[in-house]
Amino acid sequence: MQTQSFANATSTMPTGSSLISGKTVQGTRVYSPAGDELGHIDDVMVDTSSGKIVYGVLEFGGFLGIGSDHHAIPFGKLKYDTAREGYVTDLTKEQLEQAPKQDETWRDNREWQKRSHEYYGVAPYWL
Repeated sequence: MQTQSFANATSTMPTGSSLISGKTVQGTRVYSPAGDELGHIDDVMVDTSSGKIVYGVLEFGGFLGIGSDHHAIPFGKLKYDTAREGYVTDLTKEQLEQAPKQDETWRDNREWQKRSHEYYGVAPYWL
């Protein structure tokens, strides 16, 4: 998957704009506090009630998408770094490896979401 640059994607936006396209977020690289590349944003999840982006789904590990895991990271754990043209999180590779595993019900499973938010130390978005 080709990573799109935030700078390139916003070059046609008015100066000072803080809006970014979901297409631009997808594929953006994610870095650990030490600057190690953890993976990239594979998808974003939007809460239909509030309209807020609540998760960045991180594709993590594997090689060329084979054997990789996906982690729904609360979006508040991701901060955009213009110098890196990617997101930085305070999470480490080891923390991601120990994170609650997603299954096919995670999107509708409030118990899984609660455990995940507790693990990442972020208040649930629905409260």
